[in-house]
Amino acid sequence: MVRLLAIDHVQLAMPAGGEHRACAFYSGLLGIPERPKPANLAGRGGCWFEAGALKVHLGVEVDFRPALKAHPAFLVDDVASLAKKLKAAGCRVVEDEPLEEYERVYVYDPFGNRIELIQPLVPLRKTVGPCP
Repeated sequence: MVRLLAIDHVQLAMPAGGEHRACAFYSGLLGIPERPKPANLAGRGGCWFEAGALKVHLGVEVDFRPALKAHPAFLVDDVASLAKKLKAAGCRVVEDEPLEEYERVYVYDPFGNRIELIQPLVPLRKTVGPCP
């Protein structure tokens, strides 16, 4: 039986020519270092940001529309401080009710894509096995 093992990366769309704004947000504000795209993909535009297992790729979409509902959720160690930093930088940050075990906010990248930032309130549990 073939099993899914993990998510390798998340790809978000961006308009053509937005690489500098993407770098300022994903690398400058969120702290995810930019990684050069492979040579065979570099001509398509966009950019990649990676830190260990956290991989966010932005690809150019000709008829770009931001993802307003669908979103990645990034675990952070201090959601309140990061939200404050993002607000000070002029980012749109929307506070939401906490989930059972997480504090959370939504931030919108420079292109309007929604990103959830969540902070565990208790140590994360490791789940193993199939869904019930």
